Amino acid sequence: MSIAEVEGGVRAGTETATVSDPVHDRPRSHPLAPLTPLEIDALRTVVEDAGLGGPTVRYSYVSVREPHKDDLAAAADPCALPREVEAVLIDLDTAVVRDVVVDLDAARIVANRVVDTATEGTIPSLDDVFEIADRVVKADAGWRQALADRGITDLDKVCTVALSAGSFGFEDEVGIRAARVLAFWQEYPTDSVWAHPVDGVVARVDITNERVLKVITTDVTHVPQESGDYLDPEVRGPERTTLRPIHITQPEGVSFTLEDGVLEWQNWSVRVGFNGREGLTLHDLKFTDTDHRTGTSRVRPVLHRASISEMVVNYGDPTPTHSWQNYFDVGEYQFGRLANPLELGCDCLGEITYVDAVVADDHGRPRAIPNAICIHEEDYGILWKHTDAFSGSSETRRQRRLVISFFVTVGNYDYGFYWHLYLDGTIQLESKATGIVFTSGHPGGDYPYATELAPGLGAPVHQHMFCARLDMTVDGHRNAVDEIDTAAVVAMGPDNPVGNAIGRTITRFSTELDAVRDADNGKGRVWRISSTEHTNRLGENTSFVLYPEGQPTLLAAPGSSVQERAGFAAHHLWVSRYDRDEMWASGRLVNQNPGGNGLPSYVQADRDIDGQDIVVWHTFGLTHFPRTEDWPIMPVDYTGFKLKPHGFFDRNPTLDVPANRSAHGADQAPSCH
Repeated sequence: MSIAEVEGGVRAGTETATVSDPVHDRPRSHPLAPLTPLEIDALRTVVEDAGLGGPTVRYSYVSVREPHKDDLAAAADPCALPREVEAVLIDLDTAVVRDVVVDLDAARIVANRVVDTATEGTIPSLDDVFEIADRVVKADAGWRQALADRGITDLDKVCTVALSAGSFGFEDEVGIRAARVLAFWQEYPTDSVWAHPVDGVVARVDITNERVLKVITTDVTHVPQESGDYLDPEVRGPERTTLRPIHITQPEGVSFTLEDGVLEWQNWSVRVGFNGREGLTLHDLKFTDTDHRTGTSRVRPVLHRASISEMVVNYGDPTPTHSWQNYFDVGEYQFGRLANPLELGCDCLGEITYVDAVVADDHGRPRAIPNAICIHEEDYGILWKHTDAFSGSSETRRQRRLVISFFVTVGNYDYGFYWHLYLDGTIQLESKATGIVFTSGHPGGDYPYATELAPGLGAPVHQHMFCARLDMTVDGHRNAVDEIDTAAVVAMGPDNPVGNAIGRTITRFSTELDAVRDADNGKGRVWRISSTEHTNRLGENTSFVLYPEGQPTLLAAPGSSVQERAGFAAHHLWVSRYDRDEMWASGRLVNQNPGGNGLPSYVQADRDIDGQDIVVWHTFGLTHFPRTEDWPIMPVDYTGFKLKPHGFFDRNPTLDVPANRSAHGADQAPSCH
């Protein structure tokens, strides 16, 4: 059930709670701006004054509930719109989970629903899960015996990892917070635990009642011994001395401005957002287009909102120790709360602008993440170039891009998300995966489901599947999507006399179920998002085209738990009608959800999407058969997509980009022509 479905009854008075005093000393924020510390404090005050707070209540998910797009577009003063905040609460004493919405301006709760955790799942992971799981398993005789069978009795050198349990139909996990617990050996404080998995043992733990439900063991009993401490000189060897410094400078300063959250750069304008679930978000992305004939300019919308809505990591090792492993890093762990404070010269290089972020912790209190977002410009090689033998001209222009990024650590893996805006109107998302591959005990031989990285140390094959939510506004709210395939004109004849013709097929999607599609690199398949109200000077509908990488979608078997829960990852493309509360590719509550939520349920209504206000969802990612070169720390691997203007402009929009000055100094005349 969505917030919208319960909101009417609540506002009618069925569950509305009003506090006696308004929350004071809080300046009004733009409705798309991130929550401030004062607003998070105000949320907690309203919840507590309504009798829903207290020392045993935890705040697992807190974020702005953004206003409806139509309300935002119609508002003379957007800041006058109600500032609403969503929160998912749990009372640790009663295990009751509530989904609430607070109107900060009215200082009241406007939606309050008790979640049926048996059918809907439960809250994202709290910090207490790791402490509880460690204490519970180490007190369990069966678990201790399983470790003793593997030669481990010193529990002080055992690091436990409490992982999301998924949903596999175990009756004793219904209605509770559950976890799967694996163990790793750590010989000394800086030792890499991932080098020493205590494989063949996994504990199913009831976090709610703090007890072990079951200890599962297999015949894998060895613990890999070789060090994986990549900072140890004995492991890495002497550092190379042949790398000379690279200095990136902008002596005249950067070419962008950032004011009140709005970033402006080279005709682009975008509001930068951040929340505890998705992390970095982009809002109200526009391009100022100037008609060279008249000199007039117009601001043209492209995207209302862009983010990574969900991500799933599915492991492909079918053994009892690993077959349950699939992690929804957004819905179960929350990217924003795990964002890294970035460091100049390490994470970002050059003339950097940092933006701090604020998230709510488990107790509903604001927690600052310094330097959470990195903004900078990059040279990106040649923009356009031509040497003309007839006119005698030789001209070169250099491409440049604006980079808006953040990095997050989820357990062993680290992910970077880099939104790139280019001078020519291209939009790109580049996702970077690094960190340490999840490890296991390798049984030896030609085991098909894991790579042997070191003696007795394995790394299971797995996938990283991301889903970008792209709330499109190409020249307005009325958009449509076409699938475009290249097509050889096979037959020779009057229209193709020498057989050289190349064609394409264009298919317009009418309804949501029409648009559940997969990439096909053999056909060069792309998807065009067009305005149905605006045309360019040649009479063609203005558009942007989504270029997918076309890598495999989720490879789990149909009917499997992860396939049911990560339905979004079964296809590269989904298109839905805009709905204010349809935000999450796997649904609002993901942890221990039995499946079917999110995109598969959103599109079941099969709503009209031709010339409507639509959201494009794009699944992309990596299928990772680990390499020995990925150990003991993994070099960055890349995935992502591009959105390129296609008939959006009347001509190349970068003809006005000046030539670079000579590398010998800014006082020299332009030399790239």
